[in-house]
Amino acid sequence: MEKHSPGIYNNKEIEKYSSAFTLSDMEIFIFPELLYALVYANIMSPEIWKWRDDPWFSGIEKMGPLKKIHRVKQYIMDHYDFNLDLDTWGLTDKQKEISRFSGFIEMDTLARSNALFGYEGDKYYFDIDIRKHFGLDKYDNDIIPYWKTETVEAMNAFRFKPDHQNGAGECVSLACLYVAALFIVGRVPLEDIYMMGTPLHSQNFVVIDEGVITNNRRIVTKSMWYNGTELSALARRAMEHEQVTVVAHPSGYIHSVYPEATIDQASYKRFREKLAKYLETQVNLEIFVNFLRDYSRYQKLFQIAFFCQGTNKFIKLERAYGYEHGSKNRLGDKTGKKLLCEMDEEEMNLTAYPSRLIFTFDDDIFITRPYREFISLLLAKFPELKEHEDFVTDFKKFVHLVPRIPSENKSFSQPHRVPAPIVNSDGVLVPASPNAVSPSESREEIIEKLRLMRSSNPSADLAFYAGRFMDFCDWKPFFKAVFERNPVSVAYFSDKTADEVFTELCSWPDISIYEGRRLALPDEVVNYTRGDGLEKAITLLNVLRLKHQDARLNCHESIAKVKGQGFSYEFSSAKRMEVSL
Repeated sequence: MEKHSPGIYNNKEIEKYSSAFTLSDMEIFIFPELLYALVYANIMSPEIWKWRDDPWFSGIEKMGPLKKIHRVKQYIMDHYDFNLDLDTWGLTDKQKEISRFSGFIEMDTLARSNALFGYEGDKYYFDIDIRKHFGLDKYDNDIIPYWKTETVEAMNAFRFKPDHQNGAGECVSLACLYVAALFIVGRVPLEDIYMMGTPLHSQNFVVIDEGVITNNRRIVTKSMWYNGTELSALARRAMEHEQVTVVAHPSGYIHSVYPEATIDQASYKRFREKLAKYLETQVNLEIFVNFLRDYSRYQKLFQIAFFCQGTNKFIKLERAYGYEHGSKNRLGDKTGKKLLCEMDEEEMNLTAYPSRLIFTFDDDIFITRPYREFISLLLAKFPELKEHEDFVTDFKKFVHLVPRIPSENKSFSQPHRVPAPIVNSDGVLVPASPNAVSPSESREEIIEKLRLMRSSNPSADLAFYAGRFMDFCDWKPFFKAVFERNPVSVAYFSDKTADEVFTELCSWPDISIYEGRRLALPDEVVNYTRGDGLEKAITLLNVLRLKHQDARLNCHESIAKVKGQGFSYEFSSAKRMEVSL
């Protein structure tokens, strides 16, 4: 079993390896290797592999690539909710985070890149007051959420919380879940999935068909990206307004802040080219109408002329869009004329409305063409639009979005070198491959392959920490994470005596959310009110250490004990791990 010797950690390593257990948004920003570490941890978990046996995925291997993605999407929609509250993982403060990471990044860079340290990329949030939006307005300005990215086990365990019937997670958790699920169930190679993190959001770009973006629980195909609906507008917002901070891939990552990139340069070039094609479209009537659906403030500039009952009639554009609600017909597509026929006569004029531009569905400018050519024809037909500078700017952004992704002007390193051969768990000498794992491999084969990759691939190494595979991890970073970054468990028991804490912990089911010899953190134990005896003992130790510095932990075989001067508490553990602290 490969473990780092406790003595090899320098300050940066101990922070990084302990961060693999807590996985806060800030930690992933500072240590981008953690993003793919969680993907690998979820792939090593048995939880998503169980999905293969669900009737919903019966025959999925025979489906086309896009249909597979839709199957996975619907399963995630049905079984997981989006959750981003202040209570689940508690609060921290700016000064504490600044002090912790001051040796890793300049604070002015942090302020420009993080939403709660001054970042103002997406003006939407600041128009509504970001602190009020997140419920932080009731706290001092230094208080910020301690948002953590959940493992698939922690996501599944949300169903044990009050008012939750499904699993749940925040956007980074859902992004990591999507990658693992598309790989395991959809058999999509990891090389075809690129993770994109912004200061306020996390999405994935999947190189299938014309491209697919996963956005929280949903997916967005290229046609959906341009359909002008509210859901698509929400998906577009992060790309339209924010800097993509990090792009992660099985070959490595590239970060907007760091000068060195570990992602394979050819893979990053492929990502840039495929994403650019996804974010540009030719224009026809449907695209133009979809733009006006999204940017509704421009609808009052136009009216539609159409032939009905032997005469031309005119309708204000915004009134036409109003009829889409409750109808299966939509403006812009082949059902558009049917929609016009559904309208009340009172909505139609026999004469054109003054000061409104007139267009028809059959106008020659709507023959499918490149967007630059379309804009020239549109301005020639409606020179009045030149007076509305924002119109042309917004239209260009709608049909050809130029994302702010990390510059290629980086030093591309080769961190995933081919290491020396390793003796596997069966005692056989095998070459350690630096290649990404394959969806054709079994879970056991993948775990073994990732184990062999640990010395050459930082994310593979950190995956064993993120996945809580304690047989393969050192305890030092685990306990650093336990004692420094589990505020919910401490706050929950803050007004209880040691005996009361022990009694309540014993009243909860002796069931860990992690299988085998993997361990939950104290905040997971408290949030989901369950845990193995060793996990409960560690939770008790975390609470008591604030009041009793002499509190100690010893776990031998099936008994976990927490002792100190004048107290001793004992739990029964099925983990059967040897721990002494």
